Amino acid sequence: MTHKILVVDDEQDWETIIREKFRKQIQQKEWELFFACNGLDALEILKKDPGIKVVILDYMMPKMDGLTLLNKLNGTNNLTIKLIMVTAFGDTGNYRKAMNEGAFDFLTKPIDFKDLESTINKALKQVDTIRGALKSRDELTALNRDLEIAVNIQKSMLPDKFPPFPQQKEFDIFAKMISAKKIGGDFYDFFFVDEYRVAIAIGDVSGKGIPAALIMARTCIHLKSTALQCINPEECLRKLNKILILEKERGETFSVTLFYGVLNIATGMMQYAYAGHPAPLIVHGDGKIEPIPQESPKARPLAYFDDSEYEVEKIQLKKGDTLIGYTDGLTDAENPAKIQFNPDENQLKKFFEGANNMSLQEIVESSFTKIHEFTAGAPQADDLTILALRYNGRSTES
Repeated sequence: MTHKILVVDDEQDWETIIREKFRKQIQQKEWELFFACNGLDALEILKKDPGIKVVILDYMMPKMDGLTLLNKLNGTNNLTIKLIMVTAFGDTGNYRKAMNEGAFDFLTKPIDFKDLESTINKALKQVDTIRGALKSRDELTALNRDLEIAVNIQKSMLPDKFPPFPQQKEFDIFAKMISAKKIGGDFYDFFFVDEYRVAIAIGDVSGKGIPAALIMARTCIHLKSTALQCINPEECLRKLNKILILEKERGETFSVTLFYGVLNIATGMMQYAYAGHPAPLIVHGDGKIEPIPQESPKARPLAYFDDSEYEVEKIQLKKGDTLIGYTDGLTDAENPAKIQFNPDENQLKKFFEGANNMSLQEIVESSFTKIHEFTAGAPQADDLTILALRYNGRSTES
């Protein structure tokens, strides 16, 4: 890196002396020197070249002296230039004025060039530190702007208007996601695959933050497009798994857990399939709570192996039954002592006790409140999503 240095002095032979004394730094392109004979010319040079890091200023000069130039430069709150003042030996009054006005250092004539070299190097080091910090700040600001855009994009991919299908009286649905970071890998979705069947999905991409969010976005897009072609949940997950495997870039090690179900709103029959995801619960109208049956072992998460198989299962929802799906951000929640919530089946049932008498929004919001109380201010360990669907029975409207 070549450091730019401006020397401002009205002595005619000063440029020749400086170039000779620092010939090595110039030849090795460590320093690039600029020269001006007064403060006005120096200002013009500084305007044209913002890369100048150090200015060596003579105190007494025509047109604009060094102290006036110092005042003008410091008046712009410029932290990225260091100014070294030079004055006659013993001029302590000027020394104090210059330092009080913000000069980096002060040298007296006749100049000790070893001292000057050391002072310049010290000033350059500080300027590089400051400019590096400002660059990092600007990059962080830009990253935060990009992150806010990413947050909004991710939010736009997840349904956020409730009720989502106000004309459909056969069922209600509500969902909420809170990421451990600004964005994350949890997701949920629901959409009609034909006139009478609505698909619901809740999933979790391994990892957190931006990488997980990018994979989450890809998964959501592919899930919906695949589901509209393959209504059978087993076939849908099998094809989705192959798509994600094919898209996996070299070095990527992600996986996706998913619960995917298709509800016939006319009959209450739901077909569903697992891909390594926690089993949702069914809260019956009478308050009884039980996990959705798993007659076959849970299949592996998506994007692990291209030959993974998934089996379709069925459950008959009755009027008033509520399905509650969640991600492992619920079970993995940690309190300040690093103890995980990790409830067993009975504790999980107790967690959702009384849900049959609550609205879906109350179920979801109260669940987040309970987790918040458990964590007691500890940082969120993982993304957390909860989805609730209630079957109201076949509509009697014509």
